[in-house]
Amino acid sequence: MTKRDLLITSPMMRMIEEQLEQHFTVERLYKAANQEKLLAEFGPRVQAIGATPGLKIDAALMQKLPALKIIASFGVGYDAVDAKWAGEHGIVVTNTPDVLNEEVADTTLGLLLATIRQLPQADRYLRAGKWLEKPFPFTATLQDRTVGVVGMGRIGKAIARRLEAFNAPIVYHSRNKAEGVSYKHYPDLKTMARDVDVLIVITPGGAATRHMVNKEVLEALGSNGIVINVARGSVIDEQALIEALRNKTILSAGLDVFEDEPRVPQALIDMDHVVLLPHVGSASVHCRNKMGQLVVDNLVTWASGKPPLTPVPETPWPPKK
Repeated sequence: MTKRDLLITSPMMRMIEEQLEQHFTVERLYKAANQEKLLAEFGPRVQAIGATPGLKIDAALMQKLPALKIIASFGVGYDAVDAKWAGEHGIVVTNTPDVLNEEVADTTLGLLLATIRQLPQADRYLRAGKWLEKPFPFTATLQDRTVGVVGMGRIGKAIARRLEAFNAPIVYHSRNKAEGVSYKHYPDLKTMARDVDVLIVITPGGAATRHMVNKEVLEALGSNGIVINVARGSVIDEQALIEALRNKTILSAGLDVFEDEPRVPQALIDMDHVVLLPHVGSASVHCRNKMGQLVVDNLVTWASGKPPLTPVPETPWPPKK
């Protein structure tokens, strides 16, 4: 059987690329000395893309691939792909939901505790020999804090289940009420921020949620408030957050994502009362292997003539064209 032509747009895990080479004729856009030449020569034959958030896949790129039928994106978030345009032009987009829910939820609780109890700061304090001089200062606590979850999807629900074990009151904000939960729903984010002590952001990225956590929301959260972002850097107005931290409008923040990754504002790096992680929410070997295998399985299943496993809502299967 003739192999279909597949384009890998940005570097992927070795286990993904090795498996794709077994099933497809593969070209790597990220390795091309002249990407426009590659697209001109190989592009008309490309039926599939293997993608990571490393390169934006917009209408301009897709228009250079007239035979394109499927984009398999690594990650639950797929805001780097113009899924709306893809769906309108008969291209299905898949992502990797569910397989990372528990890992991201675990990381979120770790980041929350590290931020509130200042665990990284305490580690640095000991290593610097300061414990020999005096005890580490007392910290804030998770006890008696109400947690507002921004986004109550699969991962939001997994986070909330863990918070229940800490006896933390839980509320949430989303456009619509979530099914299967009894937590109080706030249609308005600013109102919820006023009523909680912690905001955990786990909503999808993209234009619809850009800077939804803004200056007004941070002011409503208040001087005892803590922000945890494990969603996308774009969801928080980063400059407004920096000012809120400088001015003590809020107490602290724990951030796994940033607006211009991997470039993190020096202003945040210089602050000792925040906890910063290099986008490692799902970055365990176990979890990333499962995500990578789902990318492969989506593409191989499609190539065999069967429906892809996890099409995103904007591109239902079969494609509309």
